Amino acid sequence: MGIFSRFSDIVNANINAVLEKAEDPEKIIRLMIQEMEDTLVEIRSAAAKCIADRKEHGRRIAYLEKEQEEWNQRAELAVRRDREDLARAALAEKQAIADHVAQLKNEQEVLDSQLEKFNSDITQLQTKLNDAKARQRSIIVRHKTATSQLSARKHIHNDRMDELLFRFENAERRIDRVESEHESMAMGRGRSLADEIADLEQNDRVDEELAELKSRVGGKAAASKSDNKDKADSKE
Repeated sequence: MGIFSRFSDIVNANINAVLEKAEDPEKIIRLMIQEMEDTLVEIRSAAAKCIADRKEHGRRIAYLEKEQEEWNQRAELAVRRDREDLARAALAEKQAIADHVAQLKNEQEVLDSQLEKFNSDITQLQTKLNDAKARQRSIIVRHKTATSQLSARKHIHNDRMDELLFRFENAERRIDRVESEHESMAMGRGRSLADEIADLEQNDRVDEELAELKSRVGGKAAASKSDNKDKADSKE
């Protein structure tokens, strides 16, 4: 099983454990990000070791290929000196080294394939990690908003809130009764000081108008008497 596949199993197992405990989504997001970061460190560490092994194989192959050439030269020297036995032994060493080099090259190909897989896993995981971090704040804000709304709705619809509203309505009704009693007590009582003063002002205006009217009427009566006297004197 690959590291990336194992990471998915670990994350799924932990998320299921969190859900079973009914924990909030914020913890799930933080858990996923932490798992991604830890797994990314693990994959990079494994990739680093793979790179180191590949370099070691490369150095070992280069050394053996050089040694292989040296044994070939020794075999040629033995042939030139008519030492077929030594030539056979040198060629046997050369062949053994060649087999070892072939094995190391096969292992190197496996390491190359593993490095490609590590690179793919790291790329995928880094992309998922960046996406998770980018969405983390949004998810946390949405969760807090939803939690606040749910809490508000619970307070609005719970029995205690209904009781408070009922008591508030009763208080309003009691205030209405007190105000009504006050208004009823004022009914049938004498006029207020302001009303009496307003009446005095009205009386003053009436008195002024009456005096003016008397003045006009008195003036007309005096003029009429004067005219009648003049007429009587003229007849005499």
